[in-house]
Amino acid sequence: MAEVEEVTEGCHLPVLRRNQENEDEWPLAEILSVKDISGRKLFYVHYIDFNKRLDEWVTHDRLDLKKIQFPKKEAKTPTKNGLPGSRPSSPERDVKRKVEVVSPATPIPAPTETTQASVFPQNGSARRAVAAQPGRKRKSNCLGTDEDSQDSLDGIPSAPRMTGSLVSDRSHDDIITRMKNIECIELGRHRLKPWYFSPYPQELTTLPILYLCEFCLKYVKSLKCLQRHLTKCDLRHPPGNEIYRKGTISFFEIDGRKNKSYSQNLCLLAKCFLDHKTLYYDTDPFLFYVMTEYDSKGFHIVGYFSKEKESTEDYNVACILTLPPYQRRGYGKLLIEFSYELSKVEGKTGTPEKPLSDLGLLSYRSYWSQTILEILMNLKSETGERPQITINEISEITSIKKEDVISTLQYLNLINYYKGQYILTLSEDIVEGHERAMLKRILRIDSKCLHFTPKDWSKRGKCTVRVLRSLNVSLL
Repeated sequence: MAEVEEVTEGCHLPVLRRNQENEDEWPLAEILSVKDISGRKLFYVHYIDFNKRLDEWVTHDRLDLKKIQFPKKEAKTPTKNGLPGSRPSSPERDVKRKVEVVSPATPIPAPTETTQASVFPQNGSARRAVAAQPGRKRKSNCLGTDEDSQDSLDGIPSAPRMTGSLVSDRSHDDIITRMKNIECIELGRHRLKPWYFSPYPQELTTLPILYLCEFCLKYVKSLKCLQRHLTKCDLRHPPGNEIYRKGTISFFEIDGRKNKSYSQNLCLLAKCFLDHKTLYYDTDPFLFYVMTEYDSKGFHIVGYFSKEKESTEDYNVACILTLPPYQRRGYGKLLIEFSYELSKVEGKTGTPEKPLSDLGLLSYRSYWSQTILEILMNLKSETGERPQITINEISEITSIKKEDVISTLQYLNLINYYKGQYILTLSEDIVEGHERAMLKRILRIDSKCLHFTPKDWSKRGKCTVRVLRSLNVSLL
């Protein structure tokens, strides 16, 4: 059996942890770092095949030293034709190769947006019959596809875009960024335990608690500094335009260029809970929509999503987050629903930027499923025949991109092929499950409470260029 002193960075061995059922288990883990505090060794472990937010510091008594696997020595540089220096594989190719391996999607033929379909009872228990008909094509840029969807033309899933605020280039990962660096964050009346690394100033990472002003999100090193800041901070809501209010829920639109300090602080906070987020300081091209809850003390941040001012891929969300104290209460779906309400006002179909986080994917699948089933179950036919609808019409009604509509129908296993046409089958189980889910979904967006005027950012950019050019001319 190996000794504790032999355990170094890169070793793999089973580590004792408690699962959700409060039972002991010994998953395989990787040692990322070792530190010595007052003669006591601590080991930072990453549980293999588990989410990084479960990573933690453990003591030696939780390590199974009998099954330790020491790190292998790195292989020599590969050679080509017997000569050293051949080009290694690029990080981008490695990332794409990983995406292709782990993608949950299985390429199968998928119906197009104009496919004909009829719905028949499944095992005699269907309550609704919906037939998809040919429909007019909507003019829109349909470039982005869901990581779990099939392309509507050839059934082959496209690789996610490897740029943008949600995508992380894993080639730059190192031990530092793989480890949580903030122990605890105090935000208003909540204390949050971060899940991931966030690039706060290094001198703050050694503190037991990082204090944030819950209105301007400025970070300070002590409670005294926070109290002194609160005497000067006159904000009681996010700095931006309030574009929605119903009851105690409000949404504020914040321009990343006009309110750069707030936007950067918001990104730093969000990085604590979003593993793939890489946007910290370049906030100019983005808009931030912050959801708040109001009480006598002010508007308290619940969550937010960001979106590019101009997106060639029709992304209507770049990053989306509900803060941990407000999770599992319906706020995530409310954020998603609000993003699609903005898309409806803009007259566009939208899709979230890929890849989605694990929690993000679950939330979007649930929202897409409920929204599409709500439409299918409310369809009525005046002629007494089966009601009919096209994929394009569903997309236009909901502003959900048609690739996401198709992938959701396939995920729900509603699409079948019968007598030369596609049919959508709503079984009794699907209908009852949907009705139970909608009873729990109390929070909904009321479009009448939305006061939003979309801006043409491309024209604004051109105007800025013309002004700058004229200024240059005058200066010359």
